[in-house]
Amino acid sequence: MTLSDITRLFLTDGWLQALAQGMVKTLGISVGAFILGLAIGLIVAMVKLKGPRWMVACANCYTTLYRAVPELLLILLLYYAGADLINLTMAALGQPKVEINGFLAAIVVLGIVQGAYSGEIIRGAIEAIPHGQIEAARAYGINRFLLVRRVILPTMLPFAIAGLSNLWLVLVKESALISVVGYSELLTAGRQAAASTKHYLLFYLAVGAFYYLITLVSSSVFRQVEVRFERWMPRHA
Repeated sequence: MTLSDITRLFLTDGWLQALAQGMVKTLGISVGAFILGLAIGLIVAMVKLKGPRWMVACANCYTTLYRAVPELLLILLLYYAGADLINLTMAALGQPKVEINGFLAAIVVLGIVQGAYSGEIIRGAIEAIPHGQIEAARAYGINRFLLVRRVILPTMLPFAIAGLSNLWLVLVKESALISVVGYSELLTAGRQAAASTKHYLLFYLAVGAFYYLITLVSSSVFRQVEVRFERWMPRHA
């Protein structure tokens, strides 16, 4: 295959634009699921550290189950079980069935799965905070909400950022699994291009290049964030 053939496939035939659109969808799913996973993970971590015994047991069950079962199986179960539950509820209310939005469903499903992992990362980061900092904040009479927002969250971030950056990169790759429920993203766009043109190696290499680009940019961003938060790390004489 010549350079002109490759140029024609990617530019003239429009496959580069299709791959770029797939990458945008992948990033959109990943960002939404990452934020949702962080929110779930923070709640799970706080429950495990300070919650009543029955809530701690539920949180432990959640994190153990979602880390033990393969992500692909969880995606299938959550997507189809969630869709059935919504439509059963709509039927009970006398309403017609609803079409599940693939983009939102992908975010919710992956966010729930990622919440189990981020919960353990955040819990470990909070436990790494020197206990004296929290005790000092309490001595000043800071309420629980301010304690979490002004002391615990900023102080635990330097301990959590490395684990969360790895979790983000894993999530970007796992977003390709959402194609099993019919939603098109980067890998699906590459597979469609390969099947249409019969140039499988070329387009799968192109998809790999897009993922590699995302990884390079993400690693650079997280490194900058890590350097910024290092100033909050406790210093020892």
